[in-house]
Amino acid sequence: MEMVRKNMSESILKRQIITDSEGNPIGVILPMDEYLMIEQNLPKIGPHSDVNEKLKRLHRAIEDPLFMTDLEESMASFTSVDDEWWEHES
Repeated sequence: MEMVRKNMSESILKRQIITDSEGNPIGVILPMDEYLMIEQNLPKIGPHSDVNEKLKRLHRAIEDPLFMTDLEESMASFTSVDDEWWEHES
């Protein structure tokens, strides 16, 4: 991470571009003052951005007979494989 020293006790963080293994840019780390300027324009995505909506969908799914039938059939299809994988207690 690149830093510029102002004096012995203060450092200013510059932008850092994050790249994948092929060198393609995939992210950026910004100094806090720059982040705060753009924060409101960033899309609200990620695992916690719409937790309530996901929970509502899960509750609706449990009451959907077609979904539950499909889920039970899928679980039954993997019963023998699951039994082979799990260690049984003696």
